[in-house]
Amino acid sequence: MGVRKRQTAERLKEEKKSIAFAKLNNCPTSPRKMRLVADIIRGKKVEDALNILKFSSKEAARRLDKLVLSAVSNWQAKNEDGDVADAGLFIKEIRVDGGTMLKRLRPAPQGRAHRIRKRSNHVTLVLGESNTEKK
Repeated sequence: MGVRKRQTAERLKEEKKSIAFAKLNNCPTSPRKMRLVADIIRGKKVEDALNILKFSSKEAARRLDKLVLSAVSNWQAKNEDGDVADAGLFIKEIRVDGGTMLKRLRPAPQGRAHRIRKRSNHVTLVLGESNTEKK
């Protein structure tokens, strides 16, 4: 059983060699606001996505900008001999999931209270390569 498990682990490691990802956990922005920006850059090339995020006025764009740069840095760490310009990196997958909620109470008239839910999110970004190097 140990040999099979090791072989499977090595195979998965080789498959993940070309895939770089970055995660942003417990970002204090609602998932709905983050998805608006994430939908804009999904499937774009990294250079185009960074330009879009740079000129966007939304706060979520600043956080996603750092996340894209982190994913590119992770790709460079996995592929030391590769060049970012030649690899043709694009945003293969970007997923925005709901995170933990901080629950607060706001006083309401006649002795009641309303619940305030301060939402957060988790963002997972996966980069892909369009290999157009050797013919």
